Amino acid sequence: MWHPNTQMSEWTSFDTIVKAKGMWLTTSNGIRLLDGVASMWCNVWGHSKPELVKAIRNQSRKIQHSSMFNLTNEPAEKLAKNLIKLSPGMHRVFYSDNGSSAMEIAFKIALQYWKNIGDEKKTKIATLKNGYHGDTFGSMSVGYVPKFFDKFKKQLFPTIQFPVPNKYRIPKGYNFLDYQNFCLDKIEKEFSKDDKIAVFVCESGAQVAGGVVIFPKGFQSKIRKLCKNYNILLALDEIATGFGRLGSMIQYTEQKSIPDIVSYGKMLTGGYLTMAATLTSKKIYDSFLGEFNDLKHLFHGHTFTGNPIAASVANENLLLYQKKNLINKIQKSSKIFKIYHNKFLDLGIVGDVRHKGMLMGIELVKDKNKKIPINPRISINKIFYEAGKRNGVYLRTLGNIIMIVPPLAISEKELDLLLSRTIDTIKSVQNKLSYI
Repeated sequence: MWHPNTQMSEWTSFDTIVKAKGMWLTTSNGIRLLDGVASMWCNVWGHSKPELVKAIRNQSRKIQHSSMFNLTNEPAEKLAKNLIKLSPGMHRVFYSDNGSSAMEIAFKIALQYWKNIGDEKKTKIATLKNGYHGDTFGSMSVGYVPKFFDKFKKQLFPTIQFPVPNKYRIPKGYNFLDYQNFCLDKIEKEFSKDDKIAVFVCESGAQVAGGVVIFPKGFQSKIRKLCKNYNILLALDEIATGFGRLGSMIQYTEQKSIPDIVSYGKMLTGGYLTMAATLTSKKIYDSFLGEFNDLKHLFHGHTFTGNPIAASVANENLLLYQKKNLINKIQKSSKIFKIYHNKFLDLGIVGDVRHKGMLMGIELVKDKNKKIPINPRISINKIFYEAGKRNGVYLRTLGNIIMIVPPLAISEKELDLLLSRTIDTIKSVQNKLSYI
């Protein structure tokens, strides 16, 4: 196999996960690892949750897959209603298989909306620098993280990118509030002079893969107001930030920024099957209605769109959120992260710690005063995976940032264990990193 985001020459073999239960993964040689990245940020309840396994089993006995082309199925219809109830201002649901696809759909809907209502000039997409929306070409263009995608820059379409207020890296001469206003002023100036901007796209509440940059209070709602003032659509990416990751079920409600389009993904099925959804307002949906020969309908579809097994487990997942009062549990559990904040900052190679809800980014630096990122000759991810394994935790880094993204329902005891073992892991390698 060729593994994702991996320099294969560094690895002679990979640990094989043979079973998983609760928050723990077990390898073929019996090593138990506490899942510190929620199996790539998507797991909600831990592994082998009986209710979710039962939902998959029951639906698989009825119909495993049927096309959404000219047909529908009950689980997908039910899920669409559930999602609309959860999502203020939304009216219709378009299904896909993954977050990248869900965002590609959002871009296509936004651009076609203006054509459908007769405004041919609105063709540009605006976004925030260092945001991330997936690995397909459209999502790379809009969510351009240079370290990930600079090899493809010439093939990507242009977007208008604005700075994002990162409290740890503020340009000289600014305090944090001044820099927030500077970023918003740049957005408004561009909006005021460019009537070709069709849509503004950003992650909702925080940039995750771009470095765990938590938006300051009011920042996203002010962008929403600017979009309304200048007749620009707002498309939000809640693939990784919605469904409780940042402490609220629907992040845009906390941010007071009802969008025109929003995409959900990772935690939609509890992390058990692949599924994503792009939701739109009634205004957007209605613009796609007309006579067939008008060709206003959306030319997009996936083989596994609205898969009934995935939809069934998603419905059960959403029911469990209510039954288990998960959002309240998250808000309580997330306080444990705050207890560890300064403990991480006290470590010699930790420059900054950023946290919200059940998400933490620990930025590693080789010089705390100069904030220079640590950059060993071999991948930090490899170093911390191996060190984490020795401490019984599954960790993954993005660049110089250790991501702590546990399953949402992790117990307070296990979260405390995960964070303490992460500290032990950093301590075990920090003195060696400068020599690697």
